[in-house]
Amino acid sequence: MTLIFETHATSLDNEARRASGHYDVALSPLGESQARDLGVRHASNLPALVVASDLVRAWRTAEIAFGGRVPIERDARLRECDYGTLTRRPTEEVDRWRPRAIDEPFPGGESYRQATARVAALVDELARRPGLSGPVMLIGHRATHYALRSLLDGVPLEEAVLAPWAWQPGWIYQVAGSQ
Repeated sequence: MTLIFETHATSLDNEARRASGHYDVALSPLGESQARDLGVRHASNLPALVVASDLVRAWRTAEIAFGGRVPIERDARLRECDYGTLTRRPTEEVDRWRPRAIDEPFPGGESYRQATARVAALVDELARRPGLSGPVMLIGHRATHYALRSLLDGVPLEEAVLAPWAWQPGWIYQVAGSQ
């Protein structure tokens, strides 16, 4: 199975440099434009299915990009890491916690290892889903990206989380052992 991962489009918190975590924040006008661009970028090669985080910034990205053209499912396992008491704090503050939060949960939240386990369960379920043909697009967050790099590219989770963040227009992964 081929997985295409895309990050959600720009949210209001992204523009304000706040770390949203599980907070449900809307897309900004720029984000809505980026979501339209995502649909255009994949117009000639639509995925068979889009699975998006159930947080509004991710599922609205999916709806704007693919609504009415591709089945879209929402799944909480693709959520951003839960930053607990650091939710909506300045991004720099959360960034200082990242190395510690690989295995130790954010205060009142979860660790990146726990977030990776959520993503692993979804990937396993998709790989076993009968009748699924064609690529599957996942629309999620940085924690989703870290998890996929670790699970499917074999990058140690520590390395994935601590690497400088660099957006790109999609990442493609192959899931071995799928049907």
